[in-house]
Amino acid sequence: MQWGEQQMDRNKQKRAPIYEALEKFQKRRVVPFDVPGHKRGRGNPELARLLGEKCVGLDVNSMKPLDNLCHPVSVIREAEELAAEAFGAAHAYLMVGGTTSAVQSMILSVCKAGDKIILPRNVHKSVINALVICGAVPVYVNPEVNEMLGISLGMETSRVEKAILENPDAVAVLVNNPTYYGICSDICSIVRLAHAHGMKVLADEAHGTHLYFGKNLPINAMRAGADMAAVSMHKSGGSLTQSSLLLLNTGMNPDYVRQIINLTQTTSASYLLLSSLDISRRNLALRGEESFAKVVDMAEYARGEINSIGGYYAYGRELVNRDSIFDYDVTKLSVYTLGIGLAGIEVYDLLRDEYDIQIEFGDICNILAYISIGDRIQDIERLVGALADIERLYKKDKAGMLSGEYIAPRVLVSPQRAFYSQKISLPVREAAGRISGEFVMCYPPGIPILAPGEEITEEIVEYIIYAREKGCSMQGTEDSKVERLMVLEE
Repeated sequence: MQWGEQQMDRNKQKRAPIYEALEKFQKRRVVPFDVPGHKRGRGNPELARLLGEKCVGLDVNSMKPLDNLCHPVSVIREAEELAAEAFGAAHAYLMVGGTTSAVQSMILSVCKAGDKIILPRNVHKSVINALVICGAVPVYVNPEVNEMLGISLGMETSRVEKAILENPDAVAVLVNNPTYYGICSDICSIVRLAHAHGMKVLADEAHGTHLYFGKNLPINAMRAGADMAAVSMHKSGGSLTQSSLLLLNTGMNPDYVRQIINLTQTTSASYLLLSSLDISRRNLALRGEESFAKVVDMAEYARGEINSIGGYYAYGRELVNRDSIFDYDVTKLSVYTLGIGLAGIEVYDLLRDEYDIQIEFGDICNILAYISIGDRIQDIERLVGALADIERLYKKDKAGMLSGEYIAPRVLVSPQRAFYSQKISLPVREAAGRISGEFVMCYPPGIPILAPGEEITEEIVEYIIYAREKGCSMQGTEDSKVERLMVLEE
């Protein structure tokens, strides 16, 4: 039986050890001769006014009564044990460097220089950044692409098996569970395949916190038997931005993983972030099933209303084919916009600038409205109304519009070697045929169009220019205007 199949103790889950310790500490009115230097906000009254006295009063340093994240022995350790139980994991770590730090800690825990890791190319930039740091070599399982929607799909089991058989020396397989757009691979079969060949399975669950608590949703990584999972609590779990969890299943050495985490983790962890993880875990453990049932209902309602407008396509479970789309996360309100002649990023900008609605992202073909435990039905109605307005006022012919957010790359040099190689700067249009020495991506979603070591093709050049001109937020390049690219010297 996997850890994820065990039942948690609801009475124990009512506790929030870090939160309780902070409350106790605050009542003592301790005189601070330690950091932070704002001294409970007195030294920075503008900050206190912005955030509130209670908030800056809880912005404290590690001390014996509050434990230490780098080597927890009391309240933080208790909070981690409760998180492990709530998420059905053998061990859990509270992370204050975002899910980026959790993803990178996963990879650094199993990979060293020269090791191969099997992964889809539509990974978050944090994954490839980890390969730059540790020197591991990617073996990409290039996913299928839905040509209409312009999104990459899941990892087909047959392709994963082929990659494993062709690379028996690979140490791990990484899976997105789910993708930003809600696509899920058959993680259970991938786990069985990988484990049968002595490989670890790492799950990027930045967008999958709710899979641990909601009913009738895709399976979560711990229950599927994955060895590690990075879970972004601040996305759908309700904690403060930058707070996350790293989960371990049986078969991993938790003390070694803690050492890996401490290689890059701050020694001055924010207690605002830690307490938010503690409180949010308690909230999900006690009320998560009910909360995420409402999220599903709102998302499905919105999907139906948006599809009735015409021109848009809010996609859902009808995409499932039990292969490249093994399952679909219906909490994701992903909407195809090219049917009204507008790129997703154009609809994104209109919603914000004309309707005061901030959605999660817009790409070349789609928008994503992130629905979670803090949303209300009246907010959904406002979004639907705005989209109907945009269709009526701004609809145009879609001739000449590009589609697709994923172009299969050709890796010529390892990410680490390329990143640290001697490079020269070229105008984007002159870079075709060269090897990229840097990242190029639209953020969000943060999936690289180009990563270090990949060949720059004419198609990629045209895509970068098109995305830039449409108004996508471009990141990763030394040139902030993305008019030039750093390429390897010939």
